[in-house]
Amino acid sequence: MFYGWHMVGLVSAIRIVGGGLHQFGFTVFFLPISQDLGISRAATSLAFSLSRAQGAIEAPLVGYLIDRYGPRPIIVVAVFLAGIGYILLSWVNSYTSFMVVYLGVICLAFVAGFVHSPLVVANSWFIRHRARAMTVVSAAVPVGGALISPLLAIGIASIGWRWAAFASGCIFLLVCLPLSFQLKRSPESMGLLPDGEIAPVGRGAHSREDEAKNKNKDADLTSRQAMKTWAFWLLVVSMTARVTCYSTATVHFVPLMVWKGLSEGSAATLLGAFALINLVAHFILGWIADRVNKPKLLAACHLLPALSLPPLLSDSGYWQLWLFTITFTFLDASFPIVWATVGDFFGRRNFATIRGMMSFFYMWGSFAGPIMAGAIYDGTQSYMMVLWILLSLLVSATVLTLFLIRPWTYRMTAMASGA
Repeated sequence: MFYGWHMVGLVSAIRIVGGGLHQFGFTVFFLPISQDLGISRAATSLAFSLSRAQGAIEAPLVGYLIDRYGPRPIIVVAVFLAGIGYILLSWVNSYTSFMVVYLGVICLAFVAGFVHSPLVVANSWFIRHRARAMTVVSAAVPVGGALISPLLAIGIASIGWRWAAFASGCIFLLVCLPLSFQLKRSPESMGLLPDGEIAPVGRGAHSREDEAKNKNKDADLTSRQAMKTWAFWLLVVSMTARVTCYSTATVHFVPLMVWKGLSEGSAATLLGAFALINLVAHFILGWIADRVNKPKLLAACHLLPALSLPPLLSDSGYWQLWLFTITFTFLDASFPIVWATVGDFFGRRNFATIRGMMSFFYMWGSFAGPIMAGAIYDGTQSYMMVLWILLSLLVSATVLTLFLIRPWTYRMTAMASGA
């Protein structure tokens, strides 16, 4: 087996732990922390929104550091900080100390080491199977949510949230830290070629490295060069629209379903189905993506959720709710395809920096979307206007993505000819 899959396995294991203990785990900690510290749900929710804003601000710097020093030192430091952060979280006794630890240690580490760096590893080790590798890495988070978060909930119920937070920190240090030290920067650093391709007979490790660099020379753009292209900005605007819609739908999923007539229990069951379908859709789309025109597939993944909204606007039948639940999973499940497309357009060498710059712009959508939806509902007692806004954004994202089809085709043809 190609050694790159070993690297993908390592970062996926790290993301499974991070997804289960933090990304999904914070929801489990939400009520116990707010009740113990005597803070409102709105104040606790503010930490979530500020973490999104913080992630957007730090993304360009994180991307530059990853490209400069490689993903391994970033992940090592991030895992260490995540472990220390959760241990410190078990000792917080005020809202201020909670915000300092959560934003200043845990989220700061998580964005750098668990969000950006793992996808850089997948992009560095693969070209032809880039979407497949990124899909495995991306799917690790919902796997962690499905496997670890329920155990975390049991732990909180049995030993309390403080001891559960302390145990979470120890798991980061004892499980993820040893894994992070095994990471290698790129196939070239080991005398290999991306995707496990075989160099011509008679060439040594240095020749294979030179060949890999020459093969991808025309595909590598700097962040400054990338930002001068239409493809960069079309991707940024379409991603802003998609994360706005997806964050709004996930944060307000249960309230939206209750507004449409479901009980909270039924809405929670539908939310569980949403997570399961999301995981399955990740692998299906990832398998398809390396075989088709990626922008065409992305356009379809924007259009399908958009088509589920008119029935939801007109009626409250059960099938409309299921259609919405199934199709909206494509917004998250297709995100690895977005980053594979970014890799196709701009290459491997400066991928982290380019990803960081894109994140700086589009992440504000995930910050603003849920707040906007909450404000509209508070003012109107209805999600009708929110659904119309989501429909408009998804249609716009579909159109913008369609403009990428021909440039992507030209880019892939040029790379194939150069190879």
